Amino acid sequence: DLGTNADVFFHYWTYLGDGAIWVPVAVLCWLYRKKQLPLLLAAILFSTLLTQGCKNFILPAEPRPTTAITHTSAIHTVPGVELHAAYSFPSGHTGTAFTLFLLGCLLIPHRWFVPVGFVYALLVGYSRIYLAQHFPLDVGGGMMTALFTLLLSIAVQQQWEKRKKTT
Repeated sequence: DLGTNADVFFHYWTYLGDGAIWVPVAVLCWLYRKKQLPLLLAAILFSTLLTQGCKNFILPAEPRPTTAITHTSAIHTVPGVELHAAYSFPSGHTGTAFTLFLLGCLLIPHRWFVPVGFVYALLVGYSRIYLAQHFPLDVGGGMMTALFTLLLSIAVQQQWEKRKKTT
């Protein structure tokens, strides 16, 4: 049935926004786009710092849906998914997925990437809501984190290239 299939799909799809996804991306960048490695490394750093900074220092007690809503029986949960209680804002999985999408828009010269990458990132964000791990606002925060990450990373890349020219 559709509900069971969606449960399985989102249970696994959400891992595509996990921080571990940076490892194969970094290897691919190192193999095929070495000149953009500072951009990628800056993105990993800023994505982590912005997300963890918000979660641990700005809004450390921000509850997750199953903690914030007292009648949790009204919330759909997926068997096998560990429900977290706090550190909800922003969604790190969404931030990672949208950062990868935005980086891909810069680094992958194929038109097909934009719609495919957007759907990938959007589904990671939606998976966090579907799995009762985040509120929509948390997912929006993850998207904003990705935007700030990209802007900061581009600045680092530009400084790197400028510095490299002078040495």
